[in-house]
Amino acid sequence: MAIATQAFSPKQFSFLIAEQDDWGTLNPNSGGSPDNPYIALDVDSIGTPSLNVNQGLEHRSGSRVLQATDFFQDIKGSVKEFSISGTATTEGLDLLLSNITGSASVPYSVASNAGTSTLTSATVNQTDQQLLSVIYKSAYGTNADLAFKDVLCTALSFNGDANTEGGRIKFSATFKTGSLASDLTGSTTTIDTAITANNYYMSNWDADDRIIAGHADVILSSFSLNITNDVEFVGLTATGFESVTRAGEISATAEFTCVYDSNTSAMFENFNDQVTGASEGATLMATDTTPSNGEFEFKFASSVLTDVSFSDAGLMMLNASVKAVGAGIGSSTALFEVSC
Repeated sequence: MAIATQAFSPKQFSFLIAEQDDWGTLNPNSGGSPDNPYIALDVDSIGTPSLNVNQGLEHRSGSRVLQATDFFQDIKGSVKEFSISGTATTEGLDLLLSNITGSASVPYSVASNAGTSTLTSATVNQTDQQLLSVIYKSAYGTNADLAFKDVLCTALSFNGDANTEGGRIKFSATFKTGSLASDLTGSTTTIDTAITANNYYMSNWDADDRIIAGHADVILSSFSLNITNDVEFVGLTATGFESVTRAGEISATAEFTCVYDSNTSAMFENFNDQVTGASEGATLMATDTTPSNGEFEFKFASSVLTDVSFSDAGLMMLNASVKAVGAGIGSSTALFEVSC
């Protein structure tokens, strides 16, 4: 074999996601059935999948050296993880938000009385984007794509900074699967939905709809929104785990840097005097009172302050952190809502 004459830029690689129809069956390439589109996410870098292979590297008694016969490896009991970051665009966000919330339409939300959600090897014809197929599309081409099935988004974050790209909204996401990799030498996957230029900006939010735990008309410098909805894998089989459940806490938190002024100066007192068992107020970043289709907006109907501190910059600023709280274990009121 001769030395290869071609190398590749990391920017030539792509990260693709698609809704998956049946557990254990990778969404097919273009032209297959059910032929759900593979969507290219606008990522800064595709990163590297964590295969988390189980290995035994201890040498046995009778030798000071690890012999080839001592080596052990297993891939069935491993949870594969992927993390990406990039620019928020509609097609990809619709799929990610629907997957992590289990909500089928805008605004994507989780109710205060949300229960567990379980998928198994018997799951077929699933809806609401509960399962994803993920492709690391290689720049090399033939027989180089990395393909993973039965994937779920477990953490999703958004951020924006007025001094970076005009406040354009960025995102990061974490995914997990407990199934064996579908193919690590896959044939070239077709991109069905290419990256679009439908950007979102924090500058779109109206002043009276910029609210932090009840404090309206805040002047923002930066923000971040963090959603987590983790999974547990059980039931080991020859093809990996046969059941996955979202059973831990579903949480939504947000951090803001805003101007210290007459609208925010009371935050220290409000943080210190919060009442046990009560919300401090709503948190909203939007163009009106309800997150709506076509705009990146989010709302915590009820929230509490978890931190307030000075941020010494050219102006005196405040750092404020909040967490969404539910309206009661029997309430269907949304814990949080996000639109795009």
